[in-house]
Amino acid sequence: MLVVVSDTHAREESRLQGRTAEAVREADTVIHAGDFYREPVLDAFEAAADTLRAVYGNNDDAAVRDRVPEVRTVEYGGVRFAVTHRHRSGDTGLTMLGRGRDADAVICGHSHRPRFDDSGGLPILNPGSHAQPRGNRAAHAELTPNGDGRGLAGKLVTPAGESFETFRIEGGNAE
Repeated sequence: MLVVVSDTHAREESRLQGRTAEAVREADTVIHAGDFYREPVLDAFEAAADTLRAVYGNNDDAAVRDRVPEVRTVEYGGVRFAVTHRHRSGDTGLTMLGRGRDADAVICGHSHRPRFDDSGGLPILNPGSHAQPRGNRAAHAELTPNGDGRGLAGKLVTPAGESFETFRIEGGNAE
């Protein structure tokens, strides 16, 4: 399972609770789409996740920025993701970033609003914030291979374990 989280905004701990904590511990790979805030939070995620693939966000301190990139490409289950915290040009910029990385989908954070949008050029997944939802539903994303080796079934899930949106991402660019 691939788990996607973002926007922790903490000083010392991961602030993982309930299903989000379980999912991170169970995951094959965890993607954090930025805004850990302080380096001990990054350390806590590395301790909780077997494989962490992270990017830094606009609120991350210099120590976090020294350890993780601003943008990265992650492949999982036959799907290639371009991962960043945000793009100043919104969804258009995110789509261009994904195309430039030959991605099947883009993962971002920043807004604290969980959403999956496949109406544009590339699917865009924002897991929201598990720890500081800022008026939105607290959430993370869980994705599992479809079994055909070319796509993932996904869902947005609250820390209480409620799944409130499902989606599918097709692979094809990843080798």
